[in-house]
Amino acid sequence: MVETKIRVALAGNPNVGKTTVFNAITGARQKVGNWPGVTVEKKVGTKEYAGHVLEIVDLPGTYSLTAYSADEVVARDYILEEKPDVVVQILDSTNLERNLYLSTQLLEMGTKLVFALNMSDLSESRGDEVDILRLEKLLGTSLIKTTANEGKGINALLDAIITKTDSEAHLPHEIGYGKDIEEKIRHLENILVKDMTLMNRYPSRWFSIKLLEGDENARSKLSRSSVKPEVEKFLSGLDSEGYEAEMADKRYEFISSILSQACTTCAEKMSPSDMVDKVLTNRYLGIPIFLALMWGMFELTFTFASPFMELIDMFFGSLAESVAANIDSSWLASLLGDGIIAGVGSVILFVPNIFILFFLLALLEDSGYLARAAFIMDRLMYSMGLQGKSFIPMLMGFGCSVPAIMATRTLEDEKDRLITMMVTPFMSCGARMPVYVLLAGTFFGKQAGSVIFGLYVLGIIVAILSAKLFRSVIFKGKPSSFIMELPPYHVPSVGNSLKHMWNQGSLYLKRVGTVIAGGVVIIWLLAYFPQGVEYGSAESYIGSLGKLLEPLVAPIGFDWKIAISLIFGFLAKEVVLGSLGTLYGTGEDEGILSSTLAADPTFTPAIALGLMVFTLLYVPCIGAVAVIKKESGSWKWMLFAAAYSTAIAWIMAFATVKIGNIIFA
Repeated sequence: MVETKIRVALAGNPNVGKTTVFNAITGARQKVGNWPGVTVEKKVGTKEYAGHVLEIVDLPGTYSLTAYSADEVVARDYILEEKPDVVVQILDSTNLERNLYLSTQLLEMGTKLVFALNMSDLSESRGDEVDILRLEKLLGTSLIKTTANEGKGINALLDAIITKTDSEAHLPHEIGYGKDIEEKIRHLENILVKDMTLMNRYPSRWFSIKLLEGDENARSKLSRSSVKPEVEKFLSGLDSEGYEAEMADKRYEFISSILSQACTTCAEKMSPSDMVDKVLTNRYLGIPIFLALMWGMFELTFTFASPFMELIDMFFGSLAESVAANIDSSWLASLLGDGIIAGVGSVILFVPNIFILFFLLALLEDSGYLARAAFIMDRLMYSMGLQGKSFIPMLMGFGCSVPAIMATRTLEDEKDRLITMMVTPFMSCGARMPVYVLLAGTFFGKQAGSVIFGLYVLGIIVAILSAKLFRSVIFKGKPSSFIMELPPYHVPSVGNSLKHMWNQGSLYLKRVGTVIAGGVVIIWLLAYFPQGVEYGSAESYIGSLGKLLEPLVAPIGFDWKIAISLIFGFLAKEVVLGSLGTLYGTGEDEGILSSTLAADPTFTPAIALGLMVFTLLYVPCIGAVAVIKKESGSWKWMLFAAAYSTAIAWIMAFATVKIGNIIFA
């Protein structure tokens, strides 16, 4: 039997459960990359079902298809240009009015459309009654109830997709915009149909509406069209903003008419989520609760990871002993023992911390709480020169700076975007966690979790104060306004959180096997040669390089080994730890790296704390720096970000060590 391929696009507002539906359909058969030409994340998965292979594309979340941001452009252009067989819009059952605004625009495009009424269990629990058959008839397409986090309704949704694929092409759904606007739409259509190449690509009514709304992305599609002069002549002098506002009102009138007929008890009322938000998003309690949750998360991470760390440490210790005992070649034994095993092993040691942290963050995100973080921080962010939406990329920075910087594309204002791009690397990414865990665990014992929490808070404070400085001196003006729809709270799905943990954690493991392994081998070569000198000594190549760099960090209290580790940390922040493991040669004779550092009289608690602060704040990894260059489109901003962050790191580390010397004396 020959399986047919069906291309399906998942569309929807942010926080409607779109990714949960995607995961429920595709399971582990998915891959993540970037859309061609942009740095917006692209997720594609496959599903074999009923003799068909479904290729599922998870489009970026968007509230409308008016192309203001990169996410909106990607979502709209995929539907228009790639023409998937079916578009599935995920609707949040608890907020149909807001979600159906995107539906009206999809209906106007004439694409084959299926609606997934997600979170139906929540809407039913609060007493909402939706007449599914009536709503289907009014919208003119299939509607399937789903509860994606429990897997309910997924097979019915797949059946509807296959049925829709075999159906006739869907006619564009017309919303009446009033006599004046309708006349202008028809006039534009009469002009556009003169270019049949253009009309074969885009629906004429939809295109006319977008042109009338002043959509710049739609106008750019006319750049090579013979009808461009006639269209521009007609549009000149028209109030596009006024028409856009009037058409938005007409769409909401259409939505209200539908809901009044199909939803009998969807009146606004206080939901359980609203009651919880009375406390969690309270203007006085919100930030303390957020900080308490973050502190608890890091305490749990450190506590639960400790037994696993001990097992990994024992394994690499035994492996190092075996290498030393069974390999006669001194240089090969040193490469494997002092270089690869010591360097990579010192990073692998902290895999449990990374995985546990990602799992806890995924639980908070799946519950709906992390979406509140931006709302909670909005007032503080605005006072410091940023809008609350900027906190979303900053939150992503706790995982990795690279996608976090990419996420600034969702910010429409150029100044907001550049400021957020400059300060996001101060958020402590997962790659820095191994450095914190080793040094905090070695020098601060039971207070390790609190120390790590303090570093994360320090990163937030430095980011916000830097944003205030940039807004006052470089990017003068007020931040743009921030509107965000908060999703209802859910009981988080352990399965989805585990998938998220694995997806993020596996990236860390790949870095261990590529960038980090390569880095520690280079460090070993520099530490082993020239032959005849003591491994990792001041007479080795790396020692000579370290002595050359040492004056730059000596005022802080750092020695040449720390200087070298920080330099190689530019490849990836985990390499700071791998470098120390390699330079200290933590094999069978010297014990594990933590005990070696604890026994080093030059490595005091103050120095350890200063090194953690420096690692937190100095120039981000080479990947993040490259993304800043690409996203800002300027070498100037890339170099400024690198120089500014390193200068701040030096000043803060210097102050930390000096104060620490007094406290720990």
